[in-house]
Amino acid sequence: MAKFIIIFLYLLFMLYIGAIASRKIKNASDYIVAGKSLGFWIFVMLILGSTTSGMTILGVTGLGFVAGWPSFWEQIFVPLTCAIAITLYGYKIYSVCKEKNFLTLQDYLSYRFESDVGVRFISSLAVVVTSLIYLIGQYTAISIVLKWALGISQLQALTIGVIIVLIYVLLGGLYAVSWTTLFQGMIIILGVLLTTPFIIKSAGGLTYINTTLTKIDPYLVKISFPQVHPPYAPYAFCTPLYLISFFFLLALGLGSGPHIINNVIAVKDKKHFKWSGLVVFLIYLFIMFLVKITGMAVRTLVSDGKLTIGKPDDAMLAGMQYVFGDKLLGFFAVIILAAVMSTTDRLLLVIGSTCGWDFYKKLINKNADDKKITLISRIWIIIFALISFFLAIKPPQLLAFLIWMAIGIMLSTFVSPILFGLYWKKATKQGAIWSMISGFVSAFIFGSYYKFVKPLPFHFSFYSFLISVFVMIFVSLFTKKTSEGILNETKTGAFIKS
Repeated sequence: MAKFIIIFLYLLFMLYIGAIASRKIKNASDYIVAGKSLGFWIFVMLILGSTTSGMTILGVTGLGFVAGWPSFWEQIFVPLTCAIAITLYGYKIYSVCKEKNFLTLQDYLSYRFESDVGVRFISSLAVVVTSLIYLIGQYTAISIVLKWALGISQLQALTIGVIIVLIYVLLGGLYAVSWTTLFQGMIIILGVLLTTPFIIKSAGGLTYINTTLTKIDPYLVKISFPQVHPPYAPYAFCTPLYLISFFFLLALGLGSGPHIINNVIAVKDKKHFKWSGLVVFLIYLFIMFLVKITGMAVRTLVSDGKLTIGKPDDAMLAGMQYVFGDKLLGFFAVIILAAVMSTTDRLLLVIGSTCGWDFYKKLINKNADDKKITLISRIWIIIFALISFFLAIKPPQLLAFLIWMAIGIMLSTFVSPILFGLYWKKATKQGAIWSMISGFVSAFIFGSYYKFVKPLPFHFSFYSFLISVFVMIFVSLFTKKTSEGILNETKTGAFIKS
C-alpha cells in the first residue's frame, strides 16, 4: 500500500505544480520559454533533466549490464553534450534570440539563413520527427517503471504516465516543465546517490565485479572491444572505430536536440552561462558513472545466481529490489520516474511549440495572436501524446537503440546548420537546406541498413553526419552568400561573444 501512496503523491505534486504554473501563462512567450526568466539552478536542472531520460537510468544500466567497461565512454560523452549545448551552441544562440525576441531554435536558423519558409519547415519537421521517436522511448520507460512498481499491466502503466505528463505540460508550459524538473532533478541526484552504492556493494564491490566480468568475457573490462567487423558478439560493438562515431553521436548530436538546446533561449541572464556548463557536466558525469557501474553489478549478481532478470533494461529495477526488497518500491519508482518524466515533458513542449509557433504562426497564420498560438500548441501536444502512446504499446527490447536512433537523426540534421551557422560566415541558405535534407534522409537509410541488413563499423549516423557536413560546405561554396548585415546581427564567426 505504501508504494501506491508514494507514487500517487509524487504524481499529484507534479499536477499541482502544473496548476500553479498555469497562472503565469499570459502569452506565447510564457508558455514556450517561461518568459525567458530561468535562473541559474533552474536552468542547470532543466538541462540536466532534459538530458536525463529513460536511457540514463534504465538504458545506461542495461548497456552496462550487456557491454561492461567498453560502453563507459558514453558516460563521458553524454555529460559533455550538456557543456557543449550550453557553451558552444547556447551562448551565441541565446544572445541572438534575446536581441531578436526569438522563441525557438527554428527562429534562429531561419533568420541566420534568410529562409523563413525552407529552413524553418525542414528544421521544424525534423524537430517533430526526432522528438516523437525520442518520446516513444520515454513513455516506454515510464510504462516499465509503473508496471514493475505497481504490479499493473503495461497498458495501464502507459496510460497513467501519458495522462499525468500531458496534463501538467498542457497547464503550465515551460514554467511547469522547469519547476517540475527542478524537483525531479533533486530526486534523481539524491536517489542515485542513496541507492546505487548499495547495489554495487551487494555485488561484492568494484574489484569483484571486474573479476566476474573478466570470467564472462575478458573484453568486458577493457576500454574497447577488439576492432573486428562484424563484432564477435552482439554486445561487442564498442570498438575503437565505433567509439569515434559514438563521440559525435552523443557529444555533438544529443546537444543539438531541440529539447535540450531550446532551453538556452529561456535563460534570464547571460552570466548564467559562465559556470552552468561545468556544473551540469560534473553532476551528470557522477550520476552516469554510478548508474553504469550498477549495470555491471547486476550482471555480477546474475552471474552468481543471486537474481534473474527478463531483459537488460530491467537491471536497475532488479538491483534495487534485490538489495532493498519491496518496502521501498514506491521510492525507487519515483527516482526513475523523475528521470524519465523530466525529458518526456520537455519533448512534448518542444513538439507543441514547433506546431503552434513555427508551423502555425510563422508559416500558416502570421497574424495569429498569443491565445491562438497557445491553443494550437496544446492541441498538438495532445495529438502527439496519443500518437506516442499507441506506438509505445509494443516497446523495443533495448531502449538505447530507439533513443540512439533519434539522437542519430539529430546529429545528421541539426549539427551542421547550427555549427556552420554560428561559426562559418560562408554557410548559406541553400547549404543549410540541402545539408538538413541530405542528413535527415540518409540517417533513415543508414539506420535501416544497420538495423535490418547488417552492422556497420561506425554508428549509422556518422555516415549521414559526414554527408550533411560535405553538402553544407560544397553547396555553400557555390550558392548566394548571406548578407553581411545578417552575419553581423547573428554574431557569425569563429569566436564566442555576446
